[in-house]
Amino acid sequence: MTPRFRILVSDKLAESGLVPLNEAPNVDVDVRTELTPDQLIEIIPDYDALLVRSSTQVTPALLRAGTKLQVVARAGIGVDNIDLDAATQCGVIVVNAPTGNVVAAAEHTIAMLMAMARSIPLANQHVQEGKWKRASFVGVEVRGKTLGVVGFGRIAREVAERGAGLGMRVIAYDPYVTADFAAQRGVELVSLDDLVAQCDFLTVHVPMTETTHHMIDRTQLARMKKGARLLNVARGGIIEEAALAEAINSGHIAGAAIDVFESEPLPADSPLRGNPKIILTPHLGGSTVEAQEKVAEDVAVQVLDILNGRPARYAVNAPILPPKSLIALVPYIDLAERMGRFLRQMDGQGIDRLEVTAHGPIAEHDLAYVKAGAIKGVLTGIVADRVNLVNAELLAQQQGMEVMERKLVHHHERYESMLTLRMTSAGETRTVRGAFVHEEPLIVAIDDLWVDFRAEGNLLLASHNDRPGMIGRVGTLLGQSDVNISFMHVGRRAPRGEAIMVLGTDEPVPAPIIGELSQLSNIRWMKAVCL
Repeated sequence: MTPRFRILVSDKLAESGLVPLNEAPNVDVDVRTELTPDQLIEIIPDYDALLVRSSTQVTPALLRAGTKLQVVARAGIGVDNIDLDAATQCGVIVVNAPTGNVVAAAEHTIAMLMAMARSIPLANQHVQEGKWKRASFVGVEVRGKTLGVVGFGRIAREVAERGAGLGMRVIAYDPYVTADFAAQRGVELVSLDDLVAQCDFLTVHVPMTETTHHMIDRTQLARMKKGARLLNVARGGIIEEAALAEAINSGHIAGAAIDVFESEPLPADSPLRGNPKIILTPHLGGSTVEAQEKVAEDVAVQVLDILNGRPARYAVNAPILPPKSLIALVPYIDLAERMGRFLRQMDGQGIDRLEVTAHGPIAEHDLAYVKAGAIKGVLTGIVADRVNLVNAELLAQQQGMEVMERKLVHHHERYESMLTLRMTSAGETRTVRGAFVHEEPLIVAIDDLWVDFRAEGNLLLASHNDRPGMIGRVGTLLGQSDVNISFMHVGRRAPRGEAIMVLGTDEPVPAPIIGELSQLSNIRWMKAVCL
């Protein structure tokens, strides 16, 4: 039976962007945008997903209260309002929409740049007041000027392209990109000191971190050309606001256009207020109809992916994989979890080590999700915390479990792509191998005894000495106990040697019957597993 999920939207999002959620057959969506923090904590235990913009503060207390919560989705780029460490600890995936408002933010940057160059806000106010002193609003052309771009991510590249289209020389500072990467886009990569010294217009496009806080400070402002202008449509706090106001008041900096602030809404006593050379907008970088629809749709689709057991494209606190890798890995993530659950039920006490090995083409991809799926399968039911692809490795570390990863890019002799999980528990090692054959998830070996069965349902495993009549005795006893067998596979090392029997049953085999089967001659051990 398909589970139903409840989703809470606590900030105003574009209705058209929520269409994927509203059309999903197993989802109920509640839009409640006026909740207080206490009210939100009170109702969040009922929800599987939470969608926010920038108003809702996703705190550790809220995350702990959300005992069913699987995902928090931020309709936009920044996740400053979400406690990522607490989300990871709670096993809650955080996703955002880093591409939905790229064009909107870039266009707003250019709009602010042009408005600043031609004093458009002041000129508009002047005419609205019935005045006509044109000489008061002589602007500057941007053609031939140098645009300095701090950071060279998605939005910065869009800004650079538009700046170049206006005839500007574009230079950039970003320690994480190469000069060749920038040059291919017609941009010269320089140091931060060189950038601030050369540019006529400076725009920042970096995230807000300890490293970027006040990176454009009093010292950097003093290095700038007299008459240069600054823009910030990224994050508040990257430019030191008090120092910027001082530099403009002194006449060293000609003007600024700021969309984001260290404290929002902008306080009444902000030094940026009341200065005619500073253009202020209320965090409008992503505020276009198209961007609002796109970011809402982006996170809605990711929420559905997560609730239905698929990785999200833009998970903030989980590895980000390219679409090609996601397509290849999704079935193996599920298979790894099934194999982990199989091993846990074989012997899940005091797990010391888990080794994940990928064979063949699957090994060419980043295995972080596959490894996390295996850990999730092993730990679910052992630890009290919710275990998922986000916090699996963290919880493994807390359990004292060593997790290893190996890649063998050559094909295995039996299967093109194959996964092997090897678990050491109390000095004993168990191994299970899995593969996809005709798009079916199969377990293909147990303790290096080759078998072939679908990794699902009720299973009964018998390690035994290969002797005539063994299969018949086990089958007869199960039949007498009214247990129906759906399939059977046997793997053995050699005739009359060590063997393993795997039986699928329509219902779980009761413990007393397993005990009785264990007493049969030549049976080494019996295990019941449910996948």
